[in-house]
Amino acid sequence: MTSATPDHATPDQEPPIVETPAELLPLEVPAMTPQVREAQRQDDGADKFPVVALGGSAGSLSAFEQFFQAMPADTGMAFIVISHLAPDQDSQLAQVVQHFTRMQVMEATDGLRVRPNRVYVIPPGVDMSMLHGTLLLFAPSAQAGRRLPIDFFFQSLAKDARERAVAIICSGLGSDGTIGLKMVMENFGMVMVQSPDTAEYDSMPRSAIATEFVDYILPAHQLPGRLLEYVNKPVHLRPRREEPESDSKPAHALQKIFLLIRAQTGHDFSFYKRNTVFRRIERRMNSHQIKEFTHYVRYLQENPAEVEALFKELLIGVTKFFRDQEAFEMLKVRLMPVLRQKPADSTIRVWAPGCSTGEEAYSLAITLLECLELMEPTRYLKIQIFATDLNADGIDVARVGMYPENIAADVSPERLRRYFTKVDSFYQIRKEVRDLVVFAVHNINKDAPFTKLDLLVCRNLLIYLSAELQKTLLPVFHYALNSGGLLFLGPSENLTGFQDLFQPLDVKWKISLRLETSSPLTRLFYFPTAMVRHQAPPSPATGSMNPTSPRKDGPFAALVQKLLLRQYTPPAVVINNKGEILYVNGRTGRYLEPAPGLGGLNLFDMTREELSYEVSGAVFRATSTRETVEVENVRVKTEAGIQLLRITVKYLEEPEQLAGLLLVVFEDQPTPRKVRLGKATIGADISRDAVVASLEKELQFTKHRLQNTIEEMESSVEELKSTNEELQSANEELQSTNEEAMTNKEEMQSLNEELMTLNMQYLSKTEELSQAANDMKNLLDATEIATIFLDHDLVIKRFTPSINRIVSLLPSDLGRPITHFAPHLRYERLLKDLQQVLDRLVTVEANIQTTDGAWFAMRILPYRTLDNYISGAVITFTDITALKTLETQLQESTALAESIVETVREPLLVLDRNLHILALSKAFSELFSVEPEQAKGQPLHDLDGGVWHSPALRQHLQAVLQNPTQPFDDFELTATFPGAGPRRLLLYGRCITSRGVHTGKVLLGMREA
Repeated sequence: MTSATPDHATPDQEPPIVETPAELLPLEVPAMTPQVREAQRQDDGADKFPVVALGGSAGSLSAFEQFFQAMPADTGMAFIVISHLAPDQDSQLAQVVQHFTRMQVMEATDGLRVRPNRVYVIPPGVDMSMLHGTLLLFAPSAQAGRRLPIDFFFQSLAKDARERAVAIICSGLGSDGTIGLKMVMENFGMVMVQSPDTAEYDSMPRSAIATEFVDYILPAHQLPGRLLEYVNKPVHLRPRREEPESDSKPAHALQKIFLLIRAQTGHDFSFYKRNTVFRRIERRMNSHQIKEFTHYVRYLQENPAEVEALFKELLIGVTKFFRDQEAFEMLKVRLMPVLRQKPADSTIRVWAPGCSTGEEAYSLAITLLECLELMEPTRYLKIQIFATDLNADGIDVARVGMYPENIAADVSPERLRRYFTKVDSFYQIRKEVRDLVVFAVHNINKDAPFTKLDLLVCRNLLIYLSAELQKTLLPVFHYALNSGGLLFLGPSENLTGFQDLFQPLDVKWKISLRLETSSPLTRLFYFPTAMVRHQAPPSPATGSMNPTSPRKDGPFAALVQKLLLRQYTPPAVVINNKGEILYVNGRTGRYLEPAPGLGGLNLFDMTREELSYEVSGAVFRATSTRETVEVENVRVKTEAGIQLLRITVKYLEEPEQLAGLLLVVFEDQPTPRKVRLGKATIGADISRDAVVASLEKELQFTKHRLQNTIEEMESSVEELKSTNEELQSANEELQSTNEEAMTNKEEMQSLNEELMTLNMQYLSKTEELSQAANDMKNLLDATEIATIFLDHDLVIKRFTPSINRIVSLLPSDLGRPITHFAPHLRYERLLKDLQQVLDRLVTVEANIQTTDGAWFAMRILPYRTLDNYISGAVITFTDITALKTLETQLQESTALAESIVETVREPLLVLDRNLHILALSKAFSELFSVEPEQAKGQPLHDLDGGVWHSPALRQHLQAVLQNPTQPFDDFELTATFPGAGPRRLLLYGRCITSRGVHTGKVLLGMREA
């Protein structure tokens, strides 16, 4: 039995059976508003629905996705997601989970009431618990690296929801959730774990599976199906235990289950509390969808593995270091007077039955060590703690003393440093502490107790046992303790009816002092008849069976006595072929005496010296021949003188239970007075020939025995040689293996160093990438160039904030195709241009106008990765609205200037910087017969076949362009013009300015001389 149970449990009170929720009944209540329905549901406590908590850390997001995608939205269950989140960053987990399910997903807030068909996500940087169906948030009390939010929530969920609680462990690093799932199992909830093979990080699933308190181990996408099967037979639909026994649960069905467990494991649970046992059995039945107790009995008969599983279910224990810290502090106070009364160099003896996996035993060891530090340094006391449990697997774990790192939540950093050693992701108890504790498999119901104890710690064990069995054990505890010893029970246990044996020292934490009152023998040695009938106690020290252990089909002592009464009455012993005494009849003190040294029950060691030869020889002959051997006239010294004996060794062949054993009988023979006084020898009247014949016969037997001994020795020598060769070969293999292991260790160490170096490089690269990302973001924001990044399917991957001036995009639009936003642009070729860029890897440029009239220069180019891989396209938009406006204004100004020039009566030309004709007046066109459209754009020196080519004129015009403030007048040009004939012209030149700014244009005017 284990030593742990929920703190609020009481010995005589089991958790109530939850009634069917009102909202699940097929009834319609008219004229009831949702507010009234909600108030009524909260008032009558009918909102009892399953609460499913999913815990995970690294890699759990994929598991959450698979789980919720396979979970319907109307299951009637509430889901709570607990994950390891960075405390200094905003969490987007709720929004991410919302994409996986049609249920409403929300981030938990303080005081939020849990409702079915909803998903609640833990916020970052808090610890969350649950009380009366309400989520409560707490500021973390542990350091950031030691926080265990999953364990914290699982433990509160187990106490609040009890059998309605479902704990699921998904992918993650570490062992968070391991302690909490034990609490869920202890309170009759259900535990599921993602299969480690399918988890991205399997540390948390494997740690949970190692507790053996897991119902289902499945991939994440298969967990919802099995969970729905489980809740189809909810606990609150089962009949009340207060109801009379029905056909589905006959009275003898439970006894049959007890019998099957006892037959396979040897342990009897018939004196355990019925309510607790029924809960455990019903839980196993529910996991297999079995409704009838009789069907479950048949299932147990056909599946031995289920018997073992039920046995472990009944042994389930939830324990941790320093459970109820205040209780251990009070124990220190009460222990100090007991320790000060101990003589120097004596031993403090402690017994902790129901130690489970050893946490409580090691807590006691640490507590005692701390107590000894408070005493005088001259007083030295040794510590010896006996920690026992019925579960052999738990004892194996306790002996190793290695626990997951989440014990840091229960053990102070100072104690971790002093009494533990960090091994990978575990803490191991130091050897000097482990050596103080002796672990053994022990059944407190039937095995002999440890005695002469100074402290007996039995916390949260008696609550599982019936009142009858409790009344049996408490007197045994009183018997096992020294005078003034302490009894330390759990907070839910009491000493009702035994106030005459113990005096309470601390009522709250159940620390009591043993009183000197002696317990009546009827109370001390009373054991339930079922225990006496089926079992005999093993030795406390070793756990092995006593020599009086029963053989099958009947008590051993009764069979031996029956045989002796039928054939013999003299003193006799029954031995096996090794000489070990199994039974003693009569007074054998004249023939046997204890051997020096450690006590033992071996006939050859205990036989008196003068009988040693005869007894060993007779036993050897009887074993070899399987016949009865008698040795007459064997002399033995007694207080009255020399006594003659007849030693008879009978090889037993029947009854079957005693077959193979030897019966050695010591029978006194009539002894003549002279022989008794030592004045005569035996056989003085016997003839010389008879004596010689007897001696020869004895010599022949001795030779035969010597020969057999020599042959056995030769055979043993050969076997030893062969064994030695095998050992040498094995030693060589081990040496080779050790060398390989050393080589592997060196390689692993080198690889570890390389990985550490690589990790540092990755950290550095991550910092560089982060800095580059920041620089890129600031660059894009500074340029104010609207940019959209698309993938091959023209789906939006990313965009800059400036894009909102062109297209109204939100963060939720990521993942949507660009085609949804193309109508906002007055550009019908957008999709064709994008496809052209992806197909031909070219750049496309165009000026586009938005629906609000703004102009942008759009540029589409391929998105190239660093390794020159095309993974989409990039669209940039540069605002050119002002440029377009200026261009329009310039065009309007130019048109106005041309119209003015054309309407002037005088011949005029407008030239640009390169002396090309920009405009000409109507008078010039008519005077020189020049077509305006043909003249525009021509160089001045090519006009009219080169008539206007004059170096002096060109020099004057360039001077005006270089210095607008120095115009020229009355430059004379005489030439014959093709359309006007000979002409003598006076030319003048002016620089054209606009609001005092030189435009780079020249006005050339003329008149006839």
